[in-house]
Amino acid sequence: MHRSYLLMTTALGEGGAGLLLLVTPTVAQSLLLGVDQAMPETTFFARIAGAALLAIAVACCVGRSDKHRSAQWGLLASVLFYDVAAAVILAYAGFLGHVGIALWPAVFVHSALAVWCIACLWSKPVSLPS
Repeated sequence: MHRSYLLMTTALGEGGAGLLLLVTPTVAQSLLLGVDQAMPETTFFARIAGAALLAIAVACCVGRSDKHRSAQWGLLASVLFYDVAAAVILAYAGFLGHVGIALWPAVFVHSALAVWCIACLWSKPVSLPS
């Protein structure tokens, strides 16, 4: 398993989601939860979540080239926790009936990324050619 591929995939995905939440949080809320109008407080917290996702993206982008791999292990463990939590929280929203067009695909993607994280944490690190 190439850890750097997972980290770059996470950086791109979460970076895009983070930008969407920062710039147009109501679009993200509509896509995920089917909400037409969001309360100002919800939009405020969505923007904070967007900033957090951008921070995850930056950490993954920088950590993918860690030569000693100790930072990558910690980063993968954190991303695993995030992906599992995101999948569970999004699925819970779906079971409550808050379903937008992107909700179940997001649950699937976070679940798949969590499995990929587990595989990367379990396997011996593979160095990519320079």
